Amino acid sequence: MNRSKTLSMLIVAAGIATAGGLTYANQTAAGTNDAVVDLAKAQITLEQAITTALQQHPGGKASKAELDSEKGSTFFEVEVAAADQKVFDVKIDAATGKVLSNQLDKHDAGDEKDDD
Repeated sequence: MNRSKTLSMLIVAAGIATAGGLTYANQTAAGTNDAVVDLAKAQITLEQAITTALQQHPGGKASKAELDSEKGSTFFEVEVAAADQKVFDVKIDAATGKVLSNQLDKHDAGDEKDDD
């Protein structure tokens, strides 16, 4: 009887360890694959997003661009240095290519340095 009880306890312990390991693996995989998920949602390319952002500021130059997601929305954020030396953050919807926002980047205004 004691041997049967020990065997049962080992099986339960192995099951718990396996379930815990699978849960951890799924969380790790989900965390490391966010970029892949975001790319799958994007219907436009990074180059197209940059072109759209530059159309908002003729004569400007893109200094940084990245794909990001927030609250279920996936978008490209393009930093544009305009011809008048002002810096703008332009958000482009990754699914539609529409401009979501076009705002003066106050972090890059004046002599402040952005450490990003």
